[in-house]
Amino acid sequence: MGEKILIVDDDADTVKFISMILSRLGYEVVAALNGEQALELAREEVPDLIVLDVMMPGLDGYEVARLLRQEPETATTPILMFTAKAQVDDKVTGYNAGVNIYLTKPIHPIDLQANIKTLLSQRQTRPETPADQGYVVGVIAAKGGMGVSTVALNLAISYQHKHQGKVIAVEMKPGQGGWAQELHLNSGGGLTSLLQRSAGRISQGTIAAALTPPVHGVQLLLASTECKDVELSHATSQLEALLKELTHLAELVVLDIGTSFHPSFALICDFCDELLLVTEPQPNAARHSQVLAQELHSGICGTAKGLNIITLNRTNSDVKLSTSEVEQIVGQPISLGLPASIELAYQATEQFKPMVIAQPESVFALQVAQLAEQVKQRIPARRAVA
Repeated sequence: MGEKILIVDDDADTVKFISMILSRLGYEVVAALNGEQALELAREEVPDLIVLDVMMPGLDGYEVARLLRQEPETATTPILMFTAKAQVDDKVTGYNAGVNIYLTKPIHPIDLQANIKTLLSQRQTRPETPADQGYVVGVIAAKGGMGVSTVALNLAISYQHKHQGKVIAVEMKPGQGGWAQELHLNSGGGLTSLLQRSAGRISQGTIAAALTPPVHGVQLLLASTECKDVELSHATSQLEALLKELTHLAELVVLDIGTSFHPSFALICDFCDELLLVTEPQPNAARHSQVLAQELHSGICGTAKGLNIITLNRTNSDVKLSTSEVEQIVGQPISLGLPASIELAYQATEQFKPMVIAQPESVFALQVAQLAEQVKQRIPARRAVA
């Protein structure tokens, strides 16, 4: 018998239709007609994948997804949400609840089969995660100048202040560091010192020694600004060893990855539990982001992780795309939008402070706090480090 798939839908005809398709493909099928039954079967049957409707009596599909993500047995089980609710807000709610793919009815059976096969293949190739391993968020953009470093640093600090867990933020671009200067810290050579070692000499102890003391509650692994260190971006074995050990040191690790032009982009992304793709509400930026998002979803860039897109408006110009226009170009819902905050950015620079610290009650800070909460909701309970 093939992989086991749990179908959850209160419409018996839909359950029968999907079951027939999947059974013919060799899958083992179990079915639930409501949310409570779905949770019970998920615990008993431990399915390889769950196809989940939204509109059901009692617990709806969003709440079922959230509860499944809190159960150790189903924290990483792929969830395909299959529903008639097709509004953008519905999709955002689904992705925030922890679903992997959101499909709307009606759909051609071939497309449904293809998405199921994709999720199952990703599950087979993804290694099991140790219970003591932290959650890794990688922040990326399709091109430079999108504000990746700003988002990564402020997200890490906002998360730590809100949830009080141990958080580490890492600049992943050797020779291109910025946080040390922005925060008026001493030398940003922690990343360089580690990558200059042999892979076998990178341990949790050596990483801990390279971290800064807590800065606004968060420890930082800083990259230098020396051009000669850029070549360390090719130190793949050292980067792999670093990432393997780093995730055991904190509840949350935020990686400032930058663009896909990083020589080790695919390797780094493979260690991430989710990716945050930062784009601007401008046509050119949105089109670049669409290409990168498609590559990530197809696995070309070496990752099949969850991808969430946020917009960061870096100008005060009223000439910008609306959220729906960006979504149409990128082809995926926008999880959150960060407002233009030019005066705040200037003030933060003058004070050598992150923006969420310079003005903790600003709209920017409140939106970053919402982003931190979204990340928290996506962290399976078993991933948190005690």
